[in-house]
Amino acid sequence: MIAALDFGFFNWSVIQSFIVKGFLFSVQLTLVAMIGGIILGTLLALMRLSGKAWLVTPAAAYVNTMRSIPLVMVILWFFLLIPGGFYSAVGGSYGLNYRAEISAIVTFTLFEAAYYSEIMRAGIQSVPKGQVYAGYAVGMTYKQCMQLVVLPQAFRNMLPVLLTQTIILFQDTSLVYAIGAYDLLKGFDLTAKNMNRPVESYLLAAAVYFVICFSLSMLVRRLQKRIQIIR
Repeated sequence: MIAALDFGFFNWSVIQSFIVKGFLFSVQLTLVAMIGGIILGTLLALMRLSGKAWLVTPAAAYVNTMRSIPLVMVILWFFLLIPGGFYSAVGGSYGLNYRAEISAIVTFTLFEAAYYSEIMRAGIQSVPKGQVYAGYAVGMTYKQCMQLVVLPQAFRNMLPVLLTQTIILFQDTSLVYAIGAYDLLKGFDLTAKNMNRPVESYLLAAAVYFVICFSLSMLVRRLQKRIQIIR
């Protein structure tokens, strides 16, 4: 007979010792990768829309390459191939002690930039060209037109999609478990090993991921409705 599931071992001391630490890193990784990915992705999108071959070609090659490789392979490649001197140069002894976490942050930022780039490119193309021509007509340069006219509207148009991609990014943070980084899943794994409750631990981990991601999805849906009303 299968023993009844027991979640009673999840007291505050257990949560504080193992799970909160991993949750904080997962959130940190998501936020840093989102901000860095959007910035780099916007630059890649502008390069692809510039019409200049020397900008379009490398940007397209980067985006297509990253989007064609599984994320877990990129995580493993970066972690295994980058020498330890890189981490010591970046953060000294801290960089060496937290090599997996730094590797995860850099990898996720570079990887997600390819996906944010396509979202931003679609958002920029969604802005009517007449507004761009109007900007040129009043004496704006290409840079001013992008900063003041196109990008603000593109961000508003693509905000629900950007946030949806960020939810997927949060789910993907569990992949850093492959290199030993201390994320939310790692916290539940350590709880399972220390408390000898693997079934309960992984079931609760799935429930936590579901609640977080489902709640964020509902917020994105409400935001999308509000943006549609504004339009």
